[in-house]
Amino acid sequence: MSLWSRIVNVVRGEGLGREIDEELRSHLDESIAQGRDPAEARRAFGSTLRLGEESRDMRMVPWLDSLRADAIFGWRQLMKKKVTSAAAILSLALGIGACTAAFRLIDAVLLRPLPVAEPDRLYGLFRQSVDFDGHRRTDDSYEYPLFLQMRASVKGQADLIALAYTSRGDLTYGSDEEMEKAYVQNVSGSMFTSFGLQPSAGRLFSANDDITPGAHPYAVISYDYWRRRFSLDPKVVGRTFRADMGIFEIVGVGPQAFTGTEPGLVTDIFIPMAMHAGVTHPTWSWFRVLVRLHDGAAPEPVQEKLRAIYRAVNQERAKEFTGMSKRYIDRFFKQTLLLEPAAAGISSMQQEYRRALAALGVLVALVLLIACANIANLMTAQAAARAREMALRVAIGAGRGRLVQLVMVESAILGSIAAAMGGLFAWWSAPFVAGRINAPENPARLVLAADWRVAGFGLALTFGVVLLFGLVPALRASAVKPASALKGGADPLSRRRMMHALIAAQVAFCFLVLFVAGLFAVTFHRLSNLPTGFSAERVIDLDALSPRQQPMAFWDQVIERLRAVPGVETVALAGWPLLNGTGWNGVISVGGAVPAADLAYFLNVSPGWAGAMKIPFIAGRDFRGTEIYPGVAIVNQAFARRYFDGSDPVGKLFEKVEGDGARTRFQIVGMLADARYRDMREPMTPTVYVPIYSQPRSSATFIVRTSAANPAALASILRREVPRARPEFRVTNIRTQLEINQSHTVRERLLAMLGLFFAGVALLLAGVGLYGVLDYSVLQRRREIGIRIAIGAQAARIARLVTVEIFAMVLVGALAGVALGMASVRYIEALLYQVKPTDLGMLALPACTILAAALLAALPAVIHAVRIDPVAMLRSE
Repeated sequence: MSLWSRIVNVVRGEGLGREIDEELRSHLDESIAQGRDPAEARRAFGSTLRLGEESRDMRMVPWLDSLRADAIFGWRQLMKKKVTSAAAILSLALGIGACTAAFRLIDAVLLRPLPVAEPDRLYGLFRQSVDFDGHRRTDDSYEYPLFLQMRASVKGQADLIALAYTSRGDLTYGSDEEMEKAYVQNVSGSMFTSFGLQPSAGRLFSANDDITPGAHPYAVISYDYWRRRFSLDPKVVGRTFRADMGIFEIVGVGPQAFTGTEPGLVTDIFIPMAMHAGVTHPTWSWFRVLVRLHDGAAPEPVQEKLRAIYRAVNQERAKEFTGMSKRYIDRFFKQTLLLEPAAAGISSMQQEYRRALAALGVLVALVLLIACANIANLMTAQAAARAREMALRVAIGAGRGRLVQLVMVESAILGSIAAAMGGLFAWWSAPFVAGRINAPENPARLVLAADWRVAGFGLALTFGVVLLFGLVPALRASAVKPASALKGGADPLSRRRMMHALIAAQVAFCFLVLFVAGLFAVTFHRLSNLPTGFSAERVIDLDALSPRQQPMAFWDQVIERLRAVPGVETVALAGWPLLNGTGWNGVISVGGAVPAADLAYFLNVSPGWAGAMKIPFIAGRDFRGTEIYPGVAIVNQAFARRYFDGSDPVGKLFEKVEGDGARTRFQIVGMLADARYRDMREPMTPTVYVPIYSQPRSSATFIVRTSAANPAALASILRREVPRARPEFRVTNIRTQLEINQSHTVRERLLAMLGLFFAGVALLLAGVGLYGVLDYSVLQRRREIGIRIAIGAQAARIARLVTVEIFAMVLVGALAGVALGMASVRYIEALLYQVKPTDLGMLALPACTILAAALLAALPAVIHAVRIDPVAMLRSE
C-alpha cells in the first residue's frame, strides 16, 4: 500500500476501523459457513482485537494515527474547561501577536534587504568625529566634490553611489493650482545599473545622465507611484512635470519591488544628482553615500583608500581656516570614515528608532514570557489533576514518550490557535504602530510585507513557545509512578515549588516591564512639558515659495494682506519656524579674538517676530524696518552668557567667522529671553537673530498669530490669501507651531503609549497567574485547611498559611526585577530625558502596583480557603 493511501486511512479513522471489523467478521462467518464449529473457528482465527490492530498498523501510519487520536483527545480536554482555555489562548495570542508585530516593524526598518542584486555587498559610508563638547558623533552627509574624488580613488574595486535625502516636495503636471506632493530623491545616474535593476517601462538612468550640472532634466518614477498616481498608464513615459528644480521629463518606471534606499520612506520620483544645486557648492553637505563592492573586493582596503582621500581633503580645507582656533582645526583631523554594512539601506529612521524598536522587542518578549509562565502553571496544575489518568495509561503499557506526546499535542493545539489569533493581531497592530512613528503630516511608509520571513518567524516563535510552556509539564506528567499516583500522589511540594518559581519569574518580568514603561512615560511627560521659551498656542506657520527670488517689498505686501484677514492678530516673517529641525550656524569672535570652538545659531526674522512668538525682550529693542543684513543683530541670553560672561551685550560688537576666514561684523541692538532653536532635547543654544531684509529671496515662512483657539481653522483662508496678494508666491506647507513642537515627542509618545499598554497586559497576566497558583494551592491543601479550621484556626492564620509562600515569591521576583531594571537602564538611556532611574519613586511605583495586583489576585483564593466547611469536606470524602 502506498504511503499516500496509508495517510488517507489515518484521516478515515473510524471508517477504516469499521471496514476492518467487517472484513474480519466476514472471514469468520465464511469459516463457520464451511461447517466448522463456531468456537473452534474463533480459536483458530485468534484475537480479533489483535488482528484488527495489526491490520490498522499495516494500512496506516501508526505514529500519525496516534497524533490524530491525541489531537482529538487534547481538543476535548480544552473544551472541558472553556473559560480557562480561552484565557490561556488569548494571553498567548497577545504575546505571539505582539512579538510578530514587533518583528514586522524591526524587519521593515532594520533587517529587510533592499530588492537589489547581492545586497550584502552594500555598505554605508559614515564619518565619525568628536563634537566640541567631547561627544562622539556619526554623520552620513557629504560634499559633492569630495564624493567625486572618493569615487575615482576606488574605481575598479567598488562603485560609490550618491543618494540625496528623500524629501517631500511640490510638483505639478499642469498649472500652479494643481500642485501636489511627492517624495523626490536625487541619485547617481549609475545607481540603477549598479543595483542590477530593470525598468518596468521606458528606461532607467545611466552614468551619462549625471555628468553636466543642470543638463539632464529627466526623472524615473517608482512603480508604486506609477500605480497610485497614474493607474499603471503606459503613456506616462514622456510626460513632464514642474518642480522647484525645473521642468522634468519622465523617461521610465522603476522595478516593482524597488521603493528607494531609505527604509521608512517610499520614494516616488528619482532625479539625477547633476540636477541638484548642491553639485556646484563645494561646502554643502547634502547627500549620503552607498558603497557597492565589486566581486572579490574586501571592505577594509576600500575603507583605507577612502580614508586617505578624506584626510588629504581635510588637510587642504584646514589651510583655509585662517584665524580659526586650534581646537576648531583639530576637529577636522580627528574625523575618520567608516564602512558599515547597509544591505537594508540607510535612513534617519533607522538611526532614530534602532534603540526604540529594540526596547519594544524586549517588552513584547517579556509579555510573551509572562504568558508562557502562566500557561506552564496551568499545564502543571492540569497534569496534577490528571495524575491518576497518566498512571493508568502507564499501567496498561503506555511508554514515557507516548505520554509526552499526549501533553505536547494538547500544548500544540493551544499554541496553534493562539498563533492564528496572534497573526491577526500582528496584521492589524504593525500598521497601526507604523502610522504613529512619524508626525501625521509626514507618516512613515514601511514595507510591511506578510511574506515567508514573517511566516517563518511566526512558526519558529510558535514552536519555541509550545516547547517553552509545554515541555516541562509534559516531562513531569510522563514521569508519573503508577503505584504512587493511585495512592494520591508522591510529591505535591515539588510541583508547588516549580509553580512558585514561575510566579517569581513572572513578577520579575512584570516589574521590569512596569519599570521601563514608567521611564518612558516620565520621559514623554517631561519632554512634552519642557519650557520652549515661546508661546506656540494660536500660531500657524505658512511655508511660502516662489519660482524666482522676489524683492522683500513683495513679501511685505503678503504680510499686510494676511494681517487684514479676520481672526489674525499679527504676522511676521522668518527664514523657518523654530524647532523645525533646520539650522544655520557659525563660529563667533568677540573683540577680534580667535573664534570660539563651539557654534552659535542664526535665524533671519522680520521686525515683530519676537512679539508674534511672545519671546520677551530682556534688554534693547526690536529691529527697525530699515535695518538689513548684515549689520545689526539681536541675541539671546545664552549668547550673552557664552560670549559676554552674562553681562548686558546691547551696543557691543561681534563677528561671524566663515570657513575661509572672512568676517561679518554685527552690532547687538537687543537681547531676547532664551528660546529653543532646533531640537527639544538640546539645551538653550547661543542664538543670533538677524534681519531678514537683505537680498531678494525665494522662500520664507509667514508666522501668523491668530485670535482663535484653533489656528488650523484659518489654514485654507490663509493659503488662498498668499497668492492673491502676490501671484508669484504659493504656500507649500502649513503647520501649527504646536504640531511642530509635538513632532519632537512622537517617538517618546509612541514608547510611552506602547510601554503602558504592555505594562497593563503584563500586570493582568501576572495577576491571573498568581490567582491560578493560589487557587491550585488551596485545592491541593483543602484537607489540611479543613482540619486546621476544625481545630480552631482563625481566618487570619488561614490567610497567612495560604499566601505566605506566594508573597515570598512575589518579593523575590520584585527584587530580581529591580536588578534587571537597573541593568537595563544602560541600554535605554539614550531614549530617556531628565529621568533618574534610581529615584525611589521610579522603583516604588512598579513595586506598589505589583503588590496591589497580588493582593487583589490573592483575595478570591483566601476567601475560598477561609470558607471551607470541614464537616462537608469530610462527608464528601
